[in-house]
Amino acid sequence: MSFTRACALSEVPVGSVLAVDLGGDYDIAVVNTAEGLFAAADRCSHADVPLSEGDVDGCTLECLAHGSRFDLRNGKPLEPPAVAPIPTYPVRLDGPDIFIDTDNPIDIQEQ
Repeated sequence: MSFTRACALSEVPVGSVLAVDLGGDYDIAVVNTAEGLFAAADRCSHADVPLSEGDVDGCTLECLAHGSRFDLRNGKPLEPPAVAPIPTYPVRLDGPDIFIDTDNPIDIQEQ
């Protein structure tokens, strides 16, 4: 696994989301919830809208545009109109910093 520093934990308070640019085709949404840290593609699979502009509720992230919600543990859509999952990635906390492995997305089949 190749983890890359995404941001400081202090930049993402519990219940919030932060878009970070790790040099890929799209930003990564780093989400801090009461259940832990999550990382997902910062694009709704329905309308290509940044998910980082949406709302965090438990382990879900809601798209601001049409209300689709995604489970941050596996990327599965929970509400239409989105029907395709979003990529999610392994997250590691090392001291005050959050690291993400975008080279090895979490396999939705394992969830």
